[in-house]
Amino acid sequence: MTPYRKQRLGTCYYPEHWPQERWRTDAAMMVEAGLSAVRIGEFAWSRLEPEPGQYDFGWLDEAFDVLSEAGLSIVLGTPTATPPKWLVDTMPDMVAIDAQGRPRGFGSRRHYCFSHAGYRAECARIAEALARRYGDHPALEAWQIDNEYGCHDTVLSYSQAARAGFRDWLAQKYQSPQALNRAWGNVFWSMEYRSFEEVELPNLTVTEPNPAHVMDFRRYSSDQVISFNRLQADIIRRHSPGRPVSHNFMGSETGFDHYAVSDDLDIVTWDSYPIGFLDRDMTDETAKQRYIGVGDPDLQAFHHDLYRACGQVRNGPDEGRWWVMEQQPGPVNWAPYNPAPTPGAVRLWAWEAFAAGAELVSYFRWRQPSFGQEQMHEALLLPNGEPNEGWHVCRQLARDLADLDAAAAPARADVALVFDYESAWAWDIQPQGADFSHLDMALRFYRALRRAGVSVDVVPPTPEAVQGRRLVILPALFAGSHALADTLAKSDARVLIGPRTGSKTDDFRIHTDLPPGPFGALAGITVTRVESRPPFAPVALADGTRFQGWREFVRIAAETVRVELESADGHPAWLVNGRVHYLAGRPDETLAVNVVRHLLDDAGLTAHALHRDVRIRDNGELRYVFNYGPETVDVSDLVEDHAIALGGAALEPRGVLVLRRRR
Repeated sequence: MTPYRKQRLGTCYYPEHWPQERWRTDAAMMVEAGLSAVRIGEFAWSRLEPEPGQYDFGWLDEAFDVLSEAGLSIVLGTPTATPPKWLVDTMPDMVAIDAQGRPRGFGSRRHYCFSHAGYRAECARIAEALARRYGDHPALEAWQIDNEYGCHDTVLSYSQAARAGFRDWLAQKYQSPQALNRAWGNVFWSMEYRSFEEVELPNLTVTEPNPAHVMDFRRYSSDQVISFNRLQADIIRRHSPGRPVSHNFMGSETGFDHYAVSDDLDIVTWDSYPIGFLDRDMTDETAKQRYIGVGDPDLQAFHHDLYRACGQVRNGPDEGRWWVMEQQPGPVNWAPYNPAPTPGAVRLWAWEAFAAGAELVSYFRWRQPSFGQEQMHEALLLPNGEPNEGWHVCRQLARDLADLDAAAAPARADVALVFDYESAWAWDIQPQGADFSHLDMALRFYRALRRAGVSVDVVPPTPEAVQGRRLVILPALFAGSHALADTLAKSDARVLIGPRTGSKTDDFRIHTDLPPGPFGALAGITVTRVESRPPFAPVALADGTRFQGWREFVRIAAETVRVELESADGHPAWLVNGRVHYLAGRPDETLAVNVVRHLLDDAGLTAHALHRDVRIRDNGELRYVFNYGPETVDVSDLVEDHAIALGGAALEPRGVLVLRRRR
């Protein structure tokens, strides 16, 4: 039975930044704003251990006392994202080395190499000290391990420790150099190795390195993140039984396999910065202008759905838990440009997360610092400690949550969109077109599903994840598996296979039976040629839509296949084999919408004709309707058999309407 957990608000607090006499005032103001959870400690190693082996927990003890006396629960972070200077000086080779061979040194954060055994031992030591001291504290709600794995491009390190670790990893995987040579195709360009000790890291080569070599290094590097996280998780569980373990993932970060890391997490959290993401991740200048103060209507939601799936890895779909650990409350400091949220945007972001099943939305940060690298990052309080705009938004949100009796009520969606980290690495290693990426392909279909008002689960490429669905979409899946293909073949689901799916083997070879490899029998086609085209030269299709940047030439291999749509130059573009559809190119927005609506209709699922700024999400008995745009939109047609619980059918700009299903 799905546990229903009350939805609530929190914040990220740094008591070490402020005088102790201020702490009780802060705690009282947090309670007044309706906050119930506080994350602390994740960057405080130099205060926790000012000298090697000399701990100072007195200030943290006092912070626990002050916060708990106010009725606040605590999420305690391990401080391993910020090793202190004395530790770096003790083992200077613990820092990561970038692809150009330069050390990534002390002076900011995340200045460590995941492969360094000595640094891991130090992380284990500080994590154990914290777990022993605070593991059974009554105010401790959960743990956070480290902070934002991968931030600042810190997964890949080309250090001596990484080289030694990679060689050992290869020896365990391949057992012999001959097997490695065969798998990588090292006969090409005379790259054969006589021993694993001859294998170097895939950087500083004259031209691009062997893609199979790079792929294995990406796998190795991801495994280092997994084992680094597991080391601390195991220690915490040993000394703090029953307290959930979490980590805060990032937006658009694909440097490691988040599903695999999540296998050691009880709660998956992520850090949501919609306006910063808009400037960094969106290329459509017209859309940027329209959504400048609120962010991409779909990117934040995509990550909610992705990290909800990660939250289910350890405990299953009925027990999965996820939070937003850092939610933007105002302008940030790290994007090329940092506009202020449009009125209503901060409120909308919170409701979007709650609609997707988040238990907690926590704001970064409590008080804007007047010093350090993040002094331009706005917070719930001004630098002088007075309430900022976000504080007032929180207070009203807390009241509305209480009035709604809102709770996380996750339910398995009928639609699954497969997202795969190895596919992200593969198309980064060998894009074949400058603008091709797995995330971009996934988002094209995700946006079309959101425009149709459909709830989506973003899932890993496993048979279990796609079972029982009515529609499954595979966007540019690097290799896939026969097990996944067999599951889809035996299901009743409608299946959409996107371009490049099944185009390579796990060893980064083109399939001998041609793409789409294990999905060939399912689709009834083979791919014989691909081309990538610059933005000024899209491929026109017969219905006026276009393929943008990527097009495949296919050969029909089964009599049951029909061509639904051709290119203007006469090549099959959209092919159908019973329940299975194949799209032989990267669709523009209109084509993606048309294909998705056709599939939804075929699967017997309702597709709404939503205004371009409107989105829908269901959470239990509540339906949420959002207006990301700058004009009021009449959404009375979406009320249907629901009662209005919050807002109105004339949905104002950045407005939220909450509907309750009539019993």
